[in-house]
Amino acid sequence: MDGLKQFGALVRAASRGVAFTGAGISTESGIPDFRGPQGVWNTETPVYYPDFMASREARVRAWLRGVRMFHRCGAAKPNDGHLVITELQRRGHITAVVTQNIDGLHHDAGNVNVIELHGTNRYAACQHCWKEWPTAVIVARVERGDDAPECDACGGPIKARTISFGQAMPEKEMRLAAEISRKADLYLSIGSSLVVEPAASFPVLAKRSGASLVIVNAQPTPLDDLADLVIREPIGKTMMALLRQLPG
Repeated sequence: MDGLKQFGALVRAASRGVAFTGAGISTESGIPDFRGPQGVWNTETPVYYPDFMASREARVRAWLRGVRMFHRCGAAKPNDGHLVITELQRRGHITAVVTQNIDGLHHDAGNVNVIELHGTNRYAACQHCWKEWPTAVIVARVERGDDAPECDACGGPIKARTISFGQAMPEKEMRLAAEISRKADLYLSIGSSLVVEPAASFPVLAKRSGASLVIVNAQPTPLDDLADLVIREPIGKTMMALLRQLPG
């Protein structure tokens, strides 16, 4: 059986599937990934959370990059990869999406039960009192010259509601992701390098709990040998071809 037919057979048999997505699913929407050949971390140095909290200069750097990313994500639209996941949910094959992405495109595509492991850049929060704003409000402040914005309630530093290097992962989202990974009968890892822990442990958890594991990614991953099927083709093209394998 060729790879696409096997992919279709696995999806047809699934009723508790999970889509686990990384930056690669959004590159076709114009959002750069982080670790690919043109990845963000090949050209920029990340701001670590302890530095963000301790240094105004680090906060200025973080918001300079954050404003660029906010506008890039705001201009992006869901692509075929996101939209096919919506259709697989509608047909009852996929029950949840676990994503490492912060761009919100799964929501724009109509995906439901989306667990955002690394947060979202659509909201920002004070790191002391946790007052929250739409990120657009804070971006407007930065663009007016408030280059390291502080909370108007307590004076604490404001940060996008994304998870930075050195920052604790969100407990609720991690717990939910573990629960649905254990219950999955199919785990589709789409566009993830599968090197960022602890998120990369969820496909392993699903496989060990009895799920079939399919990896769709442009580059090899550390879990390729564990997978039932590995596809190294463009994500949108692959997902549309998958849809044609399924009964209408």
